[in-house]
Amino acid sequence: MGIELKTSDEIAVMREAGLVVYQVLEELEKLVEPGITLEELDQAAKRETEKRGATCAFKDLYGFPKHICISVNDQVVHGIPGKRKLLDGDLVKLDHGAVVRGWYGDSARTVPVGKVSAEAHKLLEVTRESLEAGIRAMVVGNRISDIGAAVEAVVAPHGYGIVRDYVGHGIGKRPHEDPQVPNYGPALWGRGQPNPRLRAGLVLAVEPMINIGTHETRTLGDGWTVVTRDGKYSAHFEHTIAVTETGPEVLTRP
Repeated sequence: MGIELKTSDEIAVMREAGLVVYQVLEELEKLVEPGITLEELDQAAKRETEKRGATCAFKDLYGFPKHICISVNDQVVHGIPGKRKLLDGDLVKLDHGAVVRGWYGDSARTVPVGKVSAEAHKLLEVTRESLEAGIRAMVVGNRISDIGAAVEAVVAPHGYGIVRDYVGHGIGKRPHEDPQVPNYGPALWGRGQPNPRLRAGLVLAVEPMINIGTHETRTLGDGWTVVTRDGKYSAHFEHTIAVTETGPEVLTRP
């Protein structure tokens, strides 16, 4: 399809969608505690999204059966909410999208359940900071590779694995657009990976997925849930960000 730049009016609608996602995630985070089921969180995501006049972006997207992706502990992304109850010490990843007037917003956060281990807490904080570093690199004239290099510079000193099977992406009238946005520098890229310059009007969903152990993942039998190959914890943070002449503008937080 090629890279589609957005006008300021289009970005304004994407900001509306992004703020719905932010508000829904804020409400869900309040509900996260030992004993709640992932199904209950899914229903809350549906309720809170529709209450704000938006629709859930992931419901039936590529056949996904629920309203939000919820992944726990060694689950990296695309977890299907079901009867599982959260336990004290879990790391839960909430990945939500909303559509407003045909435009998408997409954001994810990792939330500790009760009291988590120091190791899990550190993973969460490093992953969150790696996203902020990636956002800071989103200035006009930089390249896509500068985003991943900034993420990797935060993560690498801790010896964590950066997931390579899944990457960030463009976003707009469709949930996934060009270009792809790897969370690592070009040394790890495959041959021929496009590396365009960042231009005003480019909107990207940047989403580091960071594992305590190996970067390698596998997909469970449900065809959706991605887990770490070594069973160690993973964390995930994501924002939808517009490149503007005055710097990056995060559309999925106030």
